[in-house]
Amino acid sequence: MSLKSIAAKIFARVITKKTERWAQHPIVTQDRVFKQLIEKASGTQFGKDHKFSAIDSHDDFVKNVPIRDYEQLKPYVEQIVKGKKNILWPGKPLYFAKTSGTTSGAKYIPITKESIKHQIEASRNAILNYIHETGNISFVNGKMIFLQGSPVMQEKNGIKLGRLSGISAHYVPNYLQKNRLPSWNTNCIEDWETKVNAIVEETMNEDMTVIAGIPSWVQMYFEKLYDKAEKPIGELFKNFQLFIYGGVNYEPYRSKFEDLIGRKVDSIELFPASEGFFAYQDSQKEKGMLLLLNSGIFYEFVKADEFFDQNRKRITLKDVELHVNYVMIISTNAGLWGYNLGDTIQFISIKPYKVIVSGRIKHFISAFGEHVIAKEVEEAMQEAISQTDAQVNEFTVAPQITPEGEQLPFHEWLVEFEKEPSDVSRFIELLDASLQRQNSYYFDLIDGKILQTLKVTSIKKGGFKAYMKSIGKLGGQNKVQRLANDRKVADVLSLQKVGRQQA
Repeated sequence: MSLKSIAAKIFARVITKKTERWAQHPIVTQDRVFKQLIEKASGTQFGKDHKFSAIDSHDDFVKNVPIRDYEQLKPYVEQIVKGKKNILWPGKPLYFAKTSGTTSGAKYIPITKESIKHQIEASRNAILNYIHETGNISFVNGKMIFLQGSPVMQEKNGIKLGRLSGISAHYVPNYLQKNRLPSWNTNCIEDWETKVNAIVEETMNEDMTVIAGIPSWVQMYFEKLYDKAEKPIGELFKNFQLFIYGGVNYEPYRSKFEDLIGRKVDSIELFPASEGFFAYQDSQKEKGMLLLLNSGIFYEFVKADEFFDQNRKRITLKDVELHVNYVMIISTNAGLWGYNLGDTIQFISIKPYKVIVSGRIKHFISAFGEHVIAKEVEEAMQEAISQTDAQVNEFTVAPQITPEGEQLPFHEWLVEFEKEPSDVSRFIELLDASLQRQNSYYFDLIDGKILQTLKVTSIKKGGFKAYMKSIGKLGGQNKVQRLANDRKVADVLSLQKVGRQQA
């Protein structure tokens, strides 16, 4: 066993014990974080505007600080962008993580020295937790890669600006620098397809043991490797042991990955965002991710089906229920206060508090009152794949409100198959049955002949990649929208359909 392996094993034990201490006292931990955040920011402009000095409880906080999304917080952010200090958090942030905005162009998410510290620690601790649980340590001596955005930074009034994954590339510890791929020059390539081709060339003959990234883009990397090497990834990288991912549900991709790799490998799910690092998978034996309660983030929750009500109720950790769809609201040491992240989660455990990501509050289908969410369509797809011979590269779902002729409306599933099911009708039947079982509103609409059974439209191979490229979101942290309440995505993708629609 190498010195690096021995050190990693010892460090993993220390960090795991530290995590267990706060996880065993979750409410006390969150109360402490809340008080520290309020006290630290009481002298900022936001703190003065919202009477932080008078806040002693969560009830006080709710009265003084409304829920905001980025657009509503933007006036404060714009002051920071102009170079002003002590606006949302003491001093100036170290970085702005630049992300795509919804209504007003780019979003500039502040990242402070305190928040970046927790981001990096959470990534590290996820791997250390895995080492402690499994005893698997040999991979630390091999090569590791994270498919990420360019680390090249711009500057805005003394604050560095870049993508979160590119910012994180500047924090790879020295002891991993020799293990890290791709090279700095390759990582700086902006065009995604050119970059992946360069990564293939650099990694093909290396001893890759850990590979990380958003599943859809790692799949693209694996496919290029497979075509070039003409052998499964597991044979090319004989010591490949661990896949680390986040951003989207891995399950719809799992069968295709295992086919490309040629064997099973362990995986760790992460829940990071520009706004903070919220959770990571802490067990290879159980589902869900441990909610990080000691990382400078105070959490509130609003039931998703009440979120748009005038009298929506904001609750804290102590009042959450299992298997309820919640919008997650965060207040952080980067200066985001009562911030609507946009993600919805469900708790699958409260001892300790573990979550799954169920979707986005703006990404759902409720054209007929069904309120179908991402978790439900992903679970339906997973069930259909597991019970047929289909292999799926990517998919999205949209309502078809005005079908041709006298047909009833339906949900259209636009699917890029790697391998189409030999029995398409059976595949559709499994999808629809799963969705009816999970969502009683959808069941009632089918049963009451308001909707007809869903339909599947096959999209040409590479169709989703072409779509993402056409909107300037190929690669990096970008993800395909899993479902929508309109047909903006579906109508563009329909131009890539194969043959006729499957009834």
